[in-house]
Amino acid sequence: MLKSILLLLLLSGIIEIKTEAQVLPVSDSTTSKNSGSIIIADGAKLQLISNQFSFTEGPAVDKKGNVYFTDQPNNKIWKYGTDGQLSVFLDSAGRSNGMYFDRKGNLVTCADEHNQLWSINPRGKITVLLKDFNGLHFNGPNDVWINYNGGIYFTDPYYQRDYWTRRSPEIEGQKVYYLQKHHAPVVVADNLQKPNGIIGTPDGKYLYVADIKADKTYKYRIAPDGTLKEQTLFASKGSDGMTIDVMGNIYLTGKGVTVYNAAGKLIQHIDVPGEWTANITFGGKEKDLLFITASKAVYILKMKVKGVQ
Repeated sequence: MLKSILLLLLLSGIIEIKTEAQVLPVSDSTTSKNSGSIIIADGAKLQLISNQFSFTEGPAVDKKGNVYFTDQPNNKIWKYGTDGQLSVFLDSAGRSNGMYFDRKGNLVTCADEHNQLWSINPRGKITVLLKDFNGLHFNGPNDVWINYNGGIYFTDPYYQRDYWTRRSPEIEGQKVYYLQKHHAPVVVADNLQKPNGIIGTPDGKYLYVADIKADKTYKYRIAPDGTLKEQTLFASKGSDGMTIDVMGNIYLTGKGVTVYNAAGKLIQHIDVPGEWTANITFGGKEKDLLFITASKAVYILKMKVKGVQ
């Protein structure tokens, strides 16, 4: 009986988990030691926070540096606090995938249980921002980035989920959408095979989108009306989730973490245990902890550079 009560409290987030990070070596493809890295802190090692999950995704950082991430198969959003504690932020989380905080502190999520876009306030109240496109279900919103003016960009690839009743897409093609407040969503990129990871520059001038099927990442100029212009190849590598640091370096995921500078030159590769590194962000009070979701686990790595949002 006592074990059942403790389990219930844990799942509801009432009990927090104090983690004891496990230190792991870091592999660097450009230097033999981290002291030679321009982005990883001297002597830093990859630290395992926890490996209790089924499949982790969607890390997003709030203004204080707390990181929220999903355990998608178990339909939960977790919080990794700046105090090093893990707790459940939201159960029954719409099978949320990619996530990003808006300037008001709401967590915008790609809730692909019903192919919707959600906004979750700090108290856990859910608002459905989008549920369809011209009356048709989205393929499955996957990753999201929010511009400084509140405009929302999200990718919509098709990955068949075992919890869906449908077995084929309703919308032809796999696209990138843009949503402005008080406006209907519009397609801003429709020539990608399977758009997935997405991140923009803090000044709102450029957007990066990974075409994971084509194994390429593209850079776009963002026009004043939010549409995308001047598609250029940024890297001959696709990605699941993505992030950016203050130097303009772009962090791609998949097999570990691969980092390119703003000019598209490979500057670092970080090996990460696990079959797949799904997503990434910067967290911590100083935004200098690289937070990595990798299959059943989450990791952190101390950096010389900081993330931006």
